[in-house]
Amino acid sequence: MFTRFSLRDYNFKLLITVIIAMICGVVMINSADSSFTPKQTIGIGLGVIIMIFVSLLNYDFVCRFYRVFFIINAVILLSVIFFGVEVNYAKRWIMIGGSGGIQFQPSEFSKILMILFTATFLDKLKEDNKINTLKGLCLFVLLIGLSLALIAVEPDLSTTLCLAMVLVTMLYLSGLSYKIIGIALLVFVPLAGSFLWYIQRPNQHLLRDYQVNRILQFIYPGQYGSDYTQQNNSVMAIGSGQLTGKGLNTSTIATVKDANFISEQQTDFIFSVIGEELGFVGSVIIIAILLLIVLQCIHVARNAKDTKGMLIAAGMGCLIAYQTFINVGVATGVIPNTGLVRDTASVYQLRAQFPDQYLDWNRSRAKCQYAKNKLLGKTIMLLKENRT
Repeated sequence: MFTRFSLRDYNFKLLITVIIAMICGVVMINSADSSFTPKQTIGIGLGVIIMIFVSLLNYDFVCRFYRVFFIINAVILLSVIFFGVEVNYAKRWIMIGGSGGIQFQPSEFSKILMILFTATFLDKLKEDNKINTLKGLCLFVLLIGLSLALIAVEPDLSTTLCLAMVLVTMLYLSGLSYKIIGIALLVFVPLAGSFLWYIQRPNQHLLRDYQVNRILQFIYPGQYGSDYTQQNNSVMAIGSGQLTGKGLNTSTIATVKDANFISEQQTDFIFSVIGEELGFVGSVIIIAILLLIVLQCIHVARNAKDTKGMLIAAGMGCLIAYQTFINVGVATGVIPNTGLVRDTASVYQLRAQFPDQYLDWNRSRAKCQYAKNKLLGKTIMLLKENRT
């Protein structure tokens, strides 16, 4: 059950780097919203204990239960649909212990279970020389597709895309033929074009209206206007931090954070707090810490004794890398916001039914948004000048 090794073989570099990242996370969350600090501090303590315990386990022993992991994963994701708690129009959480209890998000646990399951499953396919067979690939797509579909219906688009990228990367690393990759690309490109065409139809059923809006606004910003209020304010906050930032726990009206122009700063937009308070230097340091964790995972993967161990380490490294890219990308406006809108009214249906009126309304809204952001920027500059 436990791995036998000497202390000098233990990866203390990875352990220390992860703990540093966790501490940095709690410090920044405390600055964004101190009410979350006690819960996060307890989470760090429990997380470190569980991390050390799991690191001592023999992964061969753990992966014997990969079928059980798949069943548990399906059960907890299905339980969200039937017993989940709806927050901000999304049913992603399960409340343990009533309204004042612990809020648990099964899709986060699903990432770990699916990496363990996929690593073992692909290892067995490789042993049977079925990685590059139609039967093996179809079975892979079917099994991971089930979990991804259950996460997508919550809806949780960012987790769905992130986990899909991780599992596909693991498939590639397991020895997927370049011939199959080429065929997949030839199929994927036309499908992507068809997808973009289809979601613009008035009665499409693949995505929700707010998701369609954000994709089209990102691709055609001039035609579809701008609904990036949160992202615009996030970029403004990051830019206002300049080189060294405004200082940790800054609490003045001259900050975008304390002016409450960004919602969910302690989660989705935590990087805006980092950029504003720690500046470019602090942002680079945080990203470098996460990069070190990813590089350590790659190092472990390259030195693994078998394919299964390599895939587990690579999968965890990819998970951290892709999640970091999505979080930082949304906060900096590089990729569309994947979060939920607060207004459930379908702007997309308005555009489809009244295109001329929608265009006039959207132009007016874009001008108002531009004026608001310009006024906010001037206000912050004046407050900073008065302070100096």
